[in-house]
Amino acid sequence: MPRKIKLIWDFRGPTANKTAAHHEIHLKEFISIEGLALNITGHTTINEMHSIAFMVVEESKMITVRDALKPHRGEVYEDNVVN
Repeated sequence: MPRKIKLIWDFRGPTANKTAAHHEIHLKEFISIEGLALNITGHTTINEMHSIAFMVVEESKMITVRDALKPHRGEVYEDNVVN
């Protein structure tokens, strides 16, 4: 199974949550336009002044997507599968 990378955009300030939620809409549009295999996106509030938006890509697509969308950071994505 190929490794998955979670690309993350950080938003700060009193409108961080709304901005992250809006950014997720654009990430979904990008996935659709580019025909990417994975369709994993989201946004999370870290605290009242910090939220993130994210998308998950296959490692083989990471550099292409990174260069196009300029995320702030990334990390290896682990599926939360319980056996």
